[in-house]
Amino acid sequence: MQKKLTITLDEQVYEGLHKVVGRRRISKFIETLVRPHVIGNDLEAGYRQMAADEAREAEALEWTEGLIGDIPDETR
Repeated sequence: MQKKLTITLDEQVYEGLHKVVGRRRISKFIETLVRPHVIGNDLEAGYRQMAADEAREAEALEWTEGLIGDIPDETR
């Protein structure tokens, strides 16, 4: 559900939004900028959850181990 919000901006900022973002895209632009600052994003919990997925972790380890051959040996 969407809510309507009235905000006050400096005239130059307002004109810049219209010029750079476009008239019909300002709400989405502002929402995209603001969302990470107001919606809880528990990164640590996300990392713990990913680490608990043993199949995913095994696949990730296999993938990273496969990359070791791509690194040039600079001792030569």
